[in-house]
Amino acid sequence: MRIAQVIGQITLSRPHPTLTSGRFLIAMPISLRALSTTMQPDGEEIIVWDDLGAGLTCWIGVSEGVEATMPFRPDRKPIDAYCACLLDHLYLDEQATREVLS
Repeated sequence: MRIAQVIGQITLSRPHPTLTSGRFLIAMPISLRALSTTMQPDGEEIIVWDDLGAGLTCWIGVSEGVEATMPFRPDRKPIDAYCACLLDHLYLDEQATREVLS
């Protein structure tokens, strides 16, 4: 799972029939290094399926690949990334972060 910040929304003119209960968001992932220093996302934008109601600038947890489709089993959804959680607060242990980054 990666942490990302919502930077936009996508509007579909005709969605896939299995995608009627949510929406697509544009999210920008953040690396641990950026999270511990600037708090500015530094990844490439990804498209994320959201049915939790994430808003613009919200921090979210994103699951990708096969794991992104698991909440919908046995149904199938044509998605590659899923907004698995909304993050209210981020806490980084400075010592543990330094150990990981060094």
